[in-house]
Amino acid sequence: MVKQLHRQQIMEIKPYVPGKPVEEVERELGISDVIKLASNENPLGPAPASLKVMQELVNKVATYPDGNCYYLKNSLAEKLNLTFSHLVVGNGSDEVIKLIAEAFLDEGDEIIMANPSFSEYDFAAKIMGARTVMVPTKDLTHDLEAMAAAVTENTKLVFVCNPNNPTGTMVGKKEVEAFLDKLPQGVITVFDEAYFEYVLAEDYPDTLEFVRQERDVIVLRTFSKIYGLAGLRIGYGVAKPELIGLISRVKEPFNVNLIAQGAALAALEDVDHVKNSVAMNEEGKKYLYEEFERMSLPYQPTHANFIWVQIKADCQKAFAKLMRLGVIVRTGDIFGAPDVVRVTVGTSEQNKRFIEALEKVLTEEGVFS
Repeated sequence: MVKQLHRQQIMEIKPYVPGKPVEEVERELGISDVIKLASNENPLGPAPASLKVMQELVNKVATYPDGNCYYLKNSLAEKLNLTFSHLVVGNGSDEVIKLIAEAFLDEGDEIIMANPSFSEYDFAAKIMGARTVMVPTKDLTHDLEAMAAAVTENTKLVFVCNPNNPTGTMVGKKEVEAFLDKLPQGVITVFDEAYFEYVLAEDYPDTLEFVRQERDVIVLRTFSKIYGLAGLRIGYGVAKPELIGLISRVKEPFNVNLIAQGAALAALEDVDHVKNSVAMNEEGKKYLYEEFERMSLPYQPTHANFIWVQIKADCQKAFAKLMRLGVIVRTGDIFGAPDVVRVTVGTSEQNKRFIEALEKVLTEEGVFS
């Protein structure tokens, strides 16, 4: 008998299939100037201050980074009106999600998440042999009442992506407070706020206040989106020190690289870059909404920097044709929506190119006569 080497739980995981690099798409299709509107990156790129620091730190990469992210955590603590002990920094917020699973999930435990939402939650649960309970969204928004009703004695973690990826919807302060009040002791709520800097709604919940109240919540944020540092992989988690201490037990000693720490620290100080990014995003949303309405394409108004739009055609076919025209988007079939694409809000020029390409593709597909 041949001994099985792998853990059986990992066979339930579908490996993530990344998109091809832009350069490879250009080479394969014989085109140039491809624009990528698939990963919700900031088209303005990093703040000038971050670029300057990155260049300065290149000569120091022979040394290990600060394993405790001392300066960055102190700066974050001051900005968030918390303490050093309330923070953990990770190799992207993805790593923090995985650390949370490693710290709190046993085999047979359950997590609860919305469907559709960010697949990393399910991935992290499966690694630990835990079960994922998917609760359908209501009008593409987290159904917090149904999620609270789904809690059992086996529930350890509930993930609330707010704004939600991929739909761009948001749950408000009153809904969140009522939801937390319904949860029994021993259930941790993880608020993934990767896009919170883009939110302008007045009723967006201040989840850090729950942290200050020492409730069982963990707030995730990232430097990958509005700060334009996706390629450096750096994000962070905020929670009461007791939870952070448990998460830190499973963290690698030097998990965040030296350049990422320096760039993130500089990014926090560049308030103008964030303001400019929000303004550009709002302008782009307005233009895209108007164009979708002109083409009679249903879309979900967004609180983030991407839009979920129903194109009334097979999203995979449209994706392939858009790519040949030099525009890369995210298909909705992976979220159970075969006639939807998720498009990142780009610069004015990128948005116009996307609309021109989309209209051409949908005309070919017979959506427009």
